[in-house]
Amino acid sequence: MATTDIAVPAAHDEPKRGLSYLEITSGLKSWLLTIDHKRIGLMYLGSVIFAFFLGGVFALLLRAELLTPGKTFVDAKTYNQFFTLHGTIMVFLFIVPAIPAALGNFFLPIQVGAIDVAFPRLNLASFYIYLLGAFVAIYSIITGSVDTGWTFYAPYSTETDTNVIPMVAGAFIMGFSSILTGVNFVVTVHKLRAPGVTWGRLSLFIWSLYATSIIQILATPVLAITLALLIMERAVGIGIFDPKMGGDPIMFQHFFWFYSHPAVYIMILPGMGVISELVATFCRKKIFGYKAVALSSIGLALVSFLVWGHHLFVSGQSEFATIAFSFLTFLVGIPSSIKVINWTMTMYEASIDLKTPMLYALAFIWNFMIGGLTGIFLGVLSVDVHLHDTYFVIAHFHYVMMGGTAMAFVGGLVYWWPKMTGRMVDERLGRVSWALIFLGFNLTFFVQFIMGARGMPRRYYNYLDQFQKFHQFSTVGSWVLGLGFLVLLYALVQSLRSGVKATSNPWHSLALEWQSPSPPPLENFEAPVVVTHGPYDYHLVKTTNT
Repeated sequence: MATTDIAVPAAHDEPKRGLSYLEITSGLKSWLLTIDHKRIGLMYLGSVIFAFFLGGVFALLLRAELLTPGKTFVDAKTYNQFFTLHGTIMVFLFIVPAIPAALGNFFLPIQVGAIDVAFPRLNLASFYIYLLGAFVAIYSIITGSVDTGWTFYAPYSTETDTNVIPMVAGAFIMGFSSILTGVNFVVTVHKLRAPGVTWGRLSLFIWSLYATSIIQILATPVLAITLALLIMERAVGIGIFDPKMGGDPIMFQHFFWFYSHPAVYIMILPGMGVISELVATFCRKKIFGYKAVALSSIGLALVSFLVWGHHLFVSGQSEFATIAFSFLTFLVGIPSSIKVINWTMTMYEASIDLKTPMLYALAFIWNFMIGGLTGIFLGVLSVDVHLHDTYFVIAHFHYVMMGGTAMAFVGGLVYWWPKMTGRMVDERLGRVSWALIFLGFNLTFFVQFIMGARGMPRRYYNYLDQFQKFHQFSTVGSWVLGLGFLVLLYALVQSLRSGVKATSNPWHSLALEWQSPSPPPLENFEAPVVVTHGPYDYHLVKTTNT
C-alpha cells in the first residue's frame, strides 16, 4: 500500500506514545495555553455548561414569580431583568456555542481524520474571545443588569437607564468568536480531510457543522454592525433607531432578525447533525437518504437568510413583502422535514438499541416536530396576527431550541462522553435524567400553546386570574425539568469519579471517531488513517511505510 503521511505540527512533536490527550501534559498552564482542539473543546464545554446553569437559574426564578398574578417575590423591574438575563445568557452564551464550539471542536477534526483544526492558535483565541464577551456580559449583571429583553429592541434599549452598553458589547465580542470558529471549521473540512474522506463520506454531523459555519461567517457580521450602531446611539446620541432623533426602530428589527433568524439554524443545525449520528449508531443502519439529509443542511443554511421578515408581519411592512416572507417560511419546512422523514425511515424495521443517547434522539424528534409544525402556523399571516407576542411564540421557540437543540446537546454529550473522558455514564441515572427532562419540558411548555392561543401575552409580569392554573402547571413542570438536569449533572460527575472505564467503541459504532482509543491520543489516532468506505461503514487502514 502506498505510504500516507500526515504532518504533525511542531507543538505536537515527540508525543509520549500510549498516553491520551488528557495525560500528555498536566497543570493549569498546559490547559490555558493548549492548542489541542480536544482540550479547547472541553474548556468550551465547561463554559457552556456553567452558562446553561446560570441561565437555568434565571428561568426558574421567572417561573416561580409567575406562580401567582401580581407580585410573588420580586417587582416588575426585577422580573424584566430576570427575563433579559435568561434570554441573553441562554442564546448567546449557551445555545449558539454549545454544540459547535464544544462537541464540534472536539470531534470535527477526528471525524475528518485530521490531527487538529486548520488554525489551532486561532481556535484558542476564539475561546478567549468568547470568555471575554461572557465576562463583559456578566459585568453588566453585577453592576446593574439589563431589562430590554434579549432582542434589545429600540427605542427602549436606547432610553433605559440599565447597563445596555456592556451587555450589548458582550454579545458583540462573542460574535467574533463565532466567526473565527466558523472560518476554522470551513478550512478544516476543505483542506485537512484524511485520504479517502470525500465529500460523500463526510459524517452528517460534519455536514451540519459546515452549513452552520457558513451562516456564522455570513450572518454574524450583520449582528455585530447592528449592536455597534446601538452602542453608538446610546453613547454619543446619533439618530439611527430612535424616532426622537430621526431614527427608525423598525430598521433595528430588520437588521436584528436578518442575523437572528439564521441564528436559529446556527442553534438547531448542529443538533440535527448530532441526531443523525445517534440514529445511525443505535439503529445499526446507514442513514436513509444520506445525500438528501446532507444537502438539506446546506438548503437550510441558504433559505435561513430569506425568512427574517416573518418576525415583522405586524410591523407595517408591505403586503407583497408579507406574502413573500410567508411563502419562504413554508419553504424552510421542506429541508427540515427531509431530515425527520429520513430519520424515521432509518428507524423503520431497525433493531433499535434504546440506550440513553437514543432516548434523547427520540425526544428531539418528538419536540422538534411540535416546534416545527407550530412554526408553520406562525408563518400564516392571519394566524400570526392573533398569536404574535403571545405565549404561543414562547412555546414554539422553546420546543425548537430547548426541546431540540438542548436535547441534542445532552444526547450528544452522553454519547461522546466515553470518548472524551474514557468513562461511561451510568445507564440507570441516564435514563432517570432523560425521563425527568422529557416529562418536565413538555409539562412546562406544552401548556403555553394553550395560554397563547387564549391570548396570554408574553413577557408580561402580571396576568388575569383565568391564566393562573396554566402558569402554575408550567412552573411545576419547570421544577421537574430542573431536577432532571441536576440528576444528569450528578451522573456526569459520578462517571468521572467512579464510572466504568470505556472501551474504544462502547456503542459499536461504525463512525470514524470510534476507531480511535478512548480517550484519544494527542494526534487523535494511533497511526494515520485511510478511509475506504462510508459514510457510517468506515474501514480504517492504518498505514505504515512500505
